[in-house]
Order: sequence, then structure tokens, then C-alpha cells
Amino acid sequence: MNRINQLFNDKKNNILSIYFCAGHPSLNDTVNTIQTLQNNGVDMIEIGIPFSDPMADGVVIQNAATKALQNGMSVKLLFEQLKDIRKTVHIPLLFMGYLNPIMQFGFEDFCKSCNECGIDGMIIPDLPFRDYQMYYKDIAEKYNLKIIMLITPETSEERIVEIDTHTDGFIYMVSSAATTGTQKDFEKQKQSYFQRIQKMELKNPRMVGFGISNKNTFDTACEYSCGAIIGSLFVKLLEELESSEKAIEQLKITIFKNFVSSL
Repeated sequence: MNRINQLFNDKKNNILSIYFCAGHPSLNDTVNTIQTLQNNGVDMIEIGIPFSDPMADGVVIQNAATKALQNGMSVKLLFEQLKDIRKTVHIPLLFMGYLNPIMQFGFEDFCKSCNECGIDGMIIPDLPFRDYQMYYKDIAEKYNLKIIMLITPETSEERIVEIDTHTDGFIYMVSSAATTGTQKDFEKQKQSYFQRIQKMELKNPRMVGFGISNKNTFDTACEYSCGAIIGSLFVKLLEELESSEKAIEQLKITIFKNFVSSL
């Protein structure tokens, strides 16, 4: 069974997924960051593939991607860094990246390399759902990779049902139509969106991302889904503290407060 499916079979709520950008803040931090996150109780990790035009990302992740590229990070180097990752890491690992670098590498070659180093899924924000179905789904499934699709408050219920029917793993609920970033809370309009999706009773589990930056937003995300994806806050802490250990410790204080002990 794919590790993503196993996670959602074993744990139904309060799932914590962390995003970071490979090659940031230093080129060779990737493996250490993954191991540190796992050792601190993180359930799932999104490894960002840096790209020069990350259209779904806010300024924090854009700057991290720029720095990673300046450090010399590439898709080829990332696969080399991760070739032995499954000797020490057992939690689900996903790539989050844009289509351009993946297509330059070659989509099937990319999927094959993912399978060889133990990557469980991919989030590709600029991959249209129709294109996924027509050109990429069969290849991804051949290598046991889950392609995770994003939905937003503007996504029609018809499209959401279609995504739910034809994908497997989890659905990434983008909290708003804006880019990634942090916010103090989810106002009534966003909560109404969460409630609407909850009432649809989709077959796939859901994770909420974009804007998870404190206990309030994390708790709200968990109320309406299986858990939350934290990106910008952790990337910012990595930049400031230059240590994955210090960054995750500070994140636990910021997000969980009394919940820290259970991580």
C-alpha cells in the first residue's frame, strides 16, 4: 500500500504535513530537514522543487526557491540527495513542484526516479485536471505515485466530485484563492467553504493548506478535514533560524502550544 493511503488509514485527524523547499536555506540541507521533521512527529512531508516562477506561492516560498536555485539545486541533484532516504525515513514523502522542471526532466523518467527513491506522490499546481487524466494518470499509477489535486473556494462541486472520483490519496483544500502565506484566522467565508466541502462526503480524505500559521488556523483546518499543511511559516523559520531542529521546535510552540507533547 502506498504510504499516503496507509497514513490516512491509520490516522483520521490532526495530521500534520510540512512543506519545505529543497536546497534551502543551504544546498545540502534536504535529507537532514526530512529526518528532523520525522523525528519531531510530523506525519507527512512535502519537498518543494524550486522553480523560477512559482505562481501559487507567496513571497516567502518564492524567495526560498530563488535562494535554492542560486545554491545550485536541480531536479537531478535532488534525486541524488534522496537516493538513500528510505533507509532512515518511513513517513509519506511528496514532491511539490511545477510542471516545467518535471517535463524538462521527462515525465516518465521523473516518475521512475520518484519510485526508485521512495517518493509517494506529487502535487503539481499548474497541471490541469484534464491533462492529468489524458496524459499523466496512467504513467503515475504505473510507478505507484499519487497525483494530489488542489481545490479552492472557486472550484465547482461538479469538478470536485470529478476529482474525488478519479484521484486517490487525499484532496488538497486550498483555504483561499490567494497565494501561500500566513493569516491569523479563517473568517466566516472560508469556514463556510470548509463546511460546504465537508457536507459533500467525499471518498478521499482532505487536508487544508495555505495560511496555516497559528493554533487557531490549525485547529479550524482539523475541524473540517483530516489535518493541515504548513509551508510558509516553516520556511520562514528555517530562513531565520538556519536550523531545521530549531525551526520545528519554534513551529510547535507557535502552532500547538499545549499540543506539543503529543507530537
